[in-house]
Amino acid sequence: MTERATNPPVTEHATLYLHPDRNLALELVRATEAAAIRATPFIGHGDKNGADGAAVDAMRKFLGTVNFSGTVVIGEGEKDEAPMLFNGEVVGNGRGPACDIAVDPIDGTSLTAAGRRNAISMIAAADRGAMLDASSVFYMDKLVAGPLAVGVLDIRKPVAENVRALAKVLGKSVSEVSVGILDRPRHQQLIAEVRAAGAGTRLLLDGDVAGGIDAASYEGRLDMCIGIGGSPEGVATACAIKALGGLIQTRLAPGSDDERQRGIDAGLKFDHVYEADDLVAGDNTFFVATGVTDGNLVSGVRRKGPVIRTESIVLRARSGTIRRVVADHLAEKWLGDDG
Repeated sequence: MTERATNPPVTEHATLYLHPDRNLALELVRATEAAAIRATPFIGHGDKNGADGAAVDAMRKFLGTVNFSGTVVIGEGEKDEAPMLFNGEVVGNGRGPACDIAVDPIDGTSLTAAGRRNAISMIAAADRGAMLDASSVFYMDKLVAGPLAVGVLDIRKPVAENVRALAKVLGKSVSEVSVGILDRPRHQQLIAEVRAAGAGTRLLLDGDVAGGIDAASYEGRLDMCIGIGGSPEGVATACAIKALGGLIQTRLAPGSDDERQRGIDAGLKFDHVYEADDLVAGDNTFFVATGVTDGNLVSGVRRKGPVIRTESIVLRARSGTIRRVVADHLAEKWLGDDG
């Protein structure tokens, strides 16, 4: 149910609401579908900025038609100077709920450019002012797992201790535990510790949002996802984890003293564990993602004769619902500019 805001006053040009409407996610999925479809011609062609630019343009265009007033709290592209929906940008037609949004038109631009798995287009939304703005610190250390891990795992504990505790609560042997980690040089020691504990690693080339959601899902292939990844992705992942009832814990990981100082100036806390409610307040959160390439979370865009098929996942925390949306789009409608 949507509540009208009494302040500011309603005008003929903009009507603001306090809370995102439950239908908002089904509107936002149109934007992720559009971004995924527009990125498809770039799959495997080595041009990650071209793919990102096409996805950004499509997402921005479709967001402009949605009945909401969305402020981009977590934009895309800041780390590598790619095209972006920038922080502070206001999207939507202004006639609907006032929201914070986190966007990544392609989470996995390198995956898309190389034609690899697990690239997605995603948007997360929450009440205005609910999302942590961690943009001044690009990276955070993360631990994500499913509902059974709540109250059991702790990011401050040694990884071997967490692996053993997770195995016990899942009713598995340690050797059966699968741990997702981004395949980066900074994680060599972490990978070694997981394997020394007796668990198996699943090294992710990119896209730790999809990895975190997979770890928190009851039918996922991962049991836990850990390691240092983007701070924006951590906040977006928290929106999804709230719908799944899982565990997410993070700690900021500045790359320099200057970056740490920028974080302090922005009011961020270091040597502090940010949990789900710290990353995004309340339970009125949405997460939507559409597959660009095939992955464990969703299938990628496919051309099937006269139609283009997309698969998306839509998560809503308040109701605890997980919806999968398979849509067929007439290909001829996507040959022009209207989409």
